[in-house]
Amino acid sequence: MQSTGTMQRTGGRTAAAPVPTHCPYCALQCGMNLTPADGGTVEVSERTDFPVNRGALCGKGRTAPAVLASGARLTSPLVRSDDGALVPAGWDEALDRIARNLVRTRAEYGADALGVFGGGGLTNEKAYALGKFARVVLGTSQIDYNGRFCMSSAAAAGTRAFGLDRGLPFPLEDIPKTGCVILVGSNPAETMPPALRYFNELRENGGTLIVVDPRRTRTAEQADLHLAPRPGTDLALALGLLHLVVAEGRVDEAYVEERTAGWEEARAAAMAHWPEYVERITGVPVPELREAVRLFCAPDAAMVLTARGPEQQAKGTDTVGAWINLCLATGRAGRPRSGYGCLTGQGNGQGGREHGQKADQLPGYRKLTDPAARRHVAGVWGVDPDSLPGPGRSAYELLDALGTDVRSLLVMGSNPVVSAPRAAHVEGRLRSLDFLAVCDVVLSETAELADVVLPVTQWAEETGTTTSLEGRVLLRRRAITPPDGVRGDLEVLHGLAGRLGVEKGFPTEPEEVFEELRRASAGGPADYSGIDYGRLAEENGVFWPCPAAGAGDGPVPHPGTRHPGTPRLFLDRFATADGRARFVPVAHRPSAEEPDAEYPVLLTTGRVVAQYQSGAQTRRVAELNAAAPGPFVELHPRLAARLGAAEGDPLAVVSRRGRAVAPARITTGIRPDTVFMPFHWPGEGRANTLTNPALDPTSRMPEFKVCAVRVETVPR
Repeated sequence: MQSTGTMQRTGGRTAAAPVPTHCPYCALQCGMNLTPADGGTVEVSERTDFPVNRGALCGKGRTAPAVLASGARLTSPLVRSDDGALVPAGWDEALDRIARNLVRTRAEYGADALGVFGGGGLTNEKAYALGKFARVVLGTSQIDYNGRFCMSSAAAAGTRAFGLDRGLPFPLEDIPKTGCVILVGSNPAETMPPALRYFNELRENGGTLIVVDPRRTRTAEQADLHLAPRPGTDLALALGLLHLVVAEGRVDEAYVEERTAGWEEARAAAMAHWPEYVERITGVPVPELREAVRLFCAPDAAMVLTARGPEQQAKGTDTVGAWINLCLATGRAGRPRSGYGCLTGQGNGQGGREHGQKADQLPGYRKLTDPAARRHVAGVWGVDPDSLPGPGRSAYELLDALGTDVRSLLVMGSNPVVSAPRAAHVEGRLRSLDFLAVCDVVLSETAELADVVLPVTQWAEETGTTTSLEGRVLLRRRAITPPDGVRGDLEVLHGLAGRLGVEKGFPTEPEEVFEELRRASAGGPADYSGIDYGRLAEENGVFWPCPAAGAGDGPVPHPGTRHPGTPRLFLDRFATADGRARFVPVAHRPSAEEPDAEYPVLLTTGRVVAQYQSGAQTRRVAELNAAAPGPFVELHPRLAARLGAAEGDPLAVVSRRGRAVAPARITTGIRPDTVFMPFHWPGEGRANTLTNPALDPTSRMPEFKVCAVRVETVPR
């Protein structure tokens, strides 16, 4: 298919036609047009035909081409010289060095001494090929990705309740049509600004918005009701609301009887969380709890949407499960304009966890421990099912094992030096490796530690698919040719596979990889077999599951016609064996680390509108740096007064894991017992130096969102 722009005559000169594609940043995957410009970069313009953003773009999307410019990005492989410096090298030398070290490590320590760490920004094709490379070429079980730090608790809870995880089981266009939305731990006004219009339209249509957040964010300012719980108490809050639903006779008994299982146990667990008890835990007054229940239950339809706030906790799976229980008890799941959904963060956070770079999964969202799944995928790959390794370590556990059990690591599309919890420890583990190779667009903080750095293409320089937070599979199109010296990640895997003795099975053309992905996903929970590149271009994306014509039980109108895709899940049945959703009984428990005399304040972390994730790319854009030049410590005036701190004063935030220093930002929009730091920066202001790696027992999500700290003034 045609993946680059065509040329057209305009006013006596030749001009490139705009190429329709999608933003490289968050999971909205906003539509945009790219027009090749001078200097090998592109110009961004509105693309109003894409329904999600309808032409709107945030500052990150508008300025994305700045990272394509020379000087901002890598254009040559780098290798570590004898004197310790990273110096330019040729591609053959760099790939040979990686292959040689991987072979040496495997021979000396075994296949599981090789680790692979992927990213939620990789296209579906790259994520698929990376998982296949780890298991078929390296033979290692030690692969996971940074998406484990993003939405894994919601994925685990959704699978437990509904039998299937898809970020949103309905399209974004349904949000303005519902009656009430409870938005838990999400700040789309800053994390995905074009999505805020859906919540504004909800209110314009007479619906109500409830925001749950310890901070009065830009999103909370738009809400009809803002609940500000103490960090780490979202589970108690959800249980308190469910208690009131039961006590006030608001349970949809017919729905519970017809479409769910496990209600009595979940009901009993919720009834132990009476309103006054929940107020003591959360700090949310009982009248506000009652008002939230009234607003949520009054309309015929309502939704609960969660994000990183409740999910990035050591009890994140149970916390999300409690919010799902609230939806189920009130009949707000698997019905039109109702349901539970997760606002996925990373650009391909959804697809990235579906196709094999997660420690326990095979393509199509199949379980690595399922013999039938292993046989199917092994058949597509042409290998013995018994040769596939079993599940490996989750992301933090993998990083924690570096230098001991895992001796060599390949990183693709991630920057754990900034993004991982207990980041100073993780940085130390990376430094202790026998060998580290990193594929990236820029010289990230993680790449700076590598023995070999490979410069790879960006979104405008390559074709591939992503899957948005709606479960809509999308086609990104190549608009320009990458600079000399830059190759695609698929080319990297092809080159390494050949050097490691696997000559076939790792094509460099994305469409060829996607065709194999279709076969590997066929019949799985995330079935892409009915999707192809031509269809994605023609239809502006296709919602999975979308089996091939005549396959499965989907709504194919006539034999031989293609499946329409599935914008809305669970309307007829849930994806469980008996078609019923599962209540899961949960109870509040404290955070892994509560305040005490030495560390009396709570820290929570998050994002700002002008930066993205670890900031490796956005910190190289002048316009974004002008808007958000560095880290800060947000604190309440009462806490500032106790410390004797004024606006802009340097503050040290100290946890049991380390110390971070950043200027004070004083606001009444945060609880007096809480401070907030954004996590986009390295160095002395690195917020993740402080965060707690305590893991959720089910999702293995670290507890980014709450830890105990003390705050100190720093002499200027």
